Amino acid sequence: MSSAKPYSVVISGTGLYTPEHVITNEELVASYNRWADQYNAEHAEEIEKGELEAKPRSTVEFIVKASGIQQRFAWVKEGILDIGRMRPLIPERPEEALSDQAEMALNAARDAIKAAGKSAADIDAVVVSCAYTQRSYPAIAIEVQNELGIEGFAFDMLVACSAATFALHRGYEMVTAGTARCVLLINPELTSPQVNYCDRDSHFIFGDVATAAIVERADTCTAPHSYEIIHTKSMTQYSSNVRSNMGYLSRVNDVDPFGPDKLFHQNGRRVFKEVSPMAEQHLRNHVQSLGFTIPDIKRWWVHQANINMNNMITKRLLGREATFEEAPVVLDRFANTASAGSLIAFHLYNRDLAAGDLGVICSFGAGYSIGSLVVRKR
Repeated sequence: MSSAKPYSVVISGTGLYTPEHVITNEELVASYNRWADQYNAEHAEEIEKGELEAKPRSTVEFIVKASGIQQRFAWVKEGILDIGRMRPLIPERPEEALSDQAEMALNAARDAIKAAGKSAADIDAVVVSCAYTQRSYPAIAIEVQNELGIEGFAFDMLVACSAATFALHRGYEMVTAGTARCVLLINPELTSPQVNYCDRDSHFIFGDVATAAIVERADTCTAPHSYEIIHTKSMTQYSSNVRSNMGYLSRVNDVDPFGPDKLFHQNGRRVFKEVSPMAEQHLRNHVQSLGFTIPDIKRWWVHQANINMNNMITKRLLGREATFEEAPVVLDRFANTASAGSLIAFHLYNRDLAAGDLGVICSFGAGYSIGSLVVRKR
């Protein structure tokens, strides 16, 4: 029995939403250092006795060297730089109002729908896939589906920083299987509530953003720019080196439900050491399994987590430093946006390729999880 697809599946449109608020490294460092100085002064006696560790100060140079990040977007900026709060002040909305995350998602979704030349009537399924959702149910995806007037079905899924590529995989599979003709995939990454702004080593990492994509059959695509999905590949391998522990059991564990261990934290050195070679080998195997060579790939839209990690992975793949055209970087402007990073890079830097050019969209993140798609410009 033939395993060939009955028709091609394409990415026909993408969307990007960036909040209006920007936080620079300079602002974050100034706020964090004021907080650290105050903490050290208030706990001077315990620090001197060795009962507590002094909080280290930070610099802009440290952040840039460690990550390549220059700034990040914030859904709500108020509260983040307030040393008496050190977290965003996001007012709770009434149940009958649109949720924060759905609002972010809709901005990116409408952008992608317009780019693909689609309407609500053309879409059969909606998937919201990201690192965090603001509630357990009803699903943010169903809320978005309702707001857009889309019939069919919708669901949320969480795969940390691989959520966007894993969602594209699901869209590809639904269209290939014939369970949907056209799928809207959205990644509203509202990460700032999970950032520990009192931790020097992680307070600068994340930014808020939303991306979206339309996946559909090639024979229904009318968009002027589209990419055929040639193949997808994913893998997971359990690791505790990147964690975010806040959950519904926090209420009954008799622990601080908002403590530092409940927020994002990681063993950054181990993540770098373990994920970089894993991602490089995953990408190499994926490309070569299809009969292509590494030089056949014109562009690598790589997960935007850390400039040093990106540089290592692409250098190992190419045998040299990658140019910006080969592996565009967006994390300097957007920071780590969890799953959205590779989609931001794809959204901003895909139209200049020629018909027939090959590219790879790739993410890697907590789990560990790695997802990739080999695509061809139509």
